[in-house]
Amino acid sequence: MAVKLGFVVAEFNRDLTYMMELEGEEHAKFLGAQVVDRIYVPGAYDMPLAIRKLLKRKDIDAVVTIGCVIEGATQHDEVVVGHAARKIIDLSLEFDKPVTLGISGPGMTRLEACDRIDYAKRAVEAAVKLVQRLK
Repeated sequence: MAVKLGFVVAEFNRDLTYMMELEGEEHAKFLGAQVVDRIYVPGAYDMPLAIRKLLKRKDIDAVVTIGCVIEGATQHDEVVVGHAARKIIDLSLEFDKPVTLGISGPGMTRLEACDRIDYAKRAVEAAVKLVQRLK
């Protein structure tokens, strides 16, 4: 039986998250998994509500987050990723389903972000492996 995934994709830095999303979906197909739904949110900080919505569904085994948080002039990027990651862990434990972190950053430049597009691929792989191993 194919692992059924939900994607939560940040629209902020969409030029990068678009490439991440494509790579993640391609890797899901390679692994025999299926992306059954995706929700687009403004940014990584906005992901938890969408993640919760997907986790409530019986036809979704795991949720993959896809986002890109680039360093700015303040520590905003650290706050955003830190809080998003903490809530992602909380939701995974609350719903007893994997939620994987495909958010690149904080503390990276746009050039470094381009080099980290494969974070989505890693997040998909982690989701599929976790579902298979926790059954």
